[in-house]
Amino acid sequence: MITEELVRAALTNVVDPEIGLDIVNLGLVYRIDVLENGHLVDIDMTLTTPACPAGPQIIEQARQAVLSLADVYKGLEEVKINLVWTPFWNPSLMSEDAREELGFY
Repeated sequence: MITEELVRAALTNVVDPEIGLDIVNLGLVYRIDVLENGHLVDIDMTLTTPACPAGPQIIEQARQAVLSLADVYKGLEEVKINLVWTPFWNPSLMSEDAREELGFY
């Protein structure tokens, strides 16, 4: 069955084109729930700013990245991406590697 870890791994393939890092290490993914015995994946995520011009592209790429898991996990039918603004994103949400790469110490 599909797991949160598999979903998180799939989301590491989604890169913010303005920053050049994936959305997981940027700390943009807040919650991942695998529901209905793996038929539905429900994700809360944010963007670095509400005015992010790449926002729609990032959200659609995230949905497609997770939906691609249906090639192996045939039960996956729906991926729901919820764009949330609480908590508001800040650099402290990034992984240590991402902070180092961008010069946040």
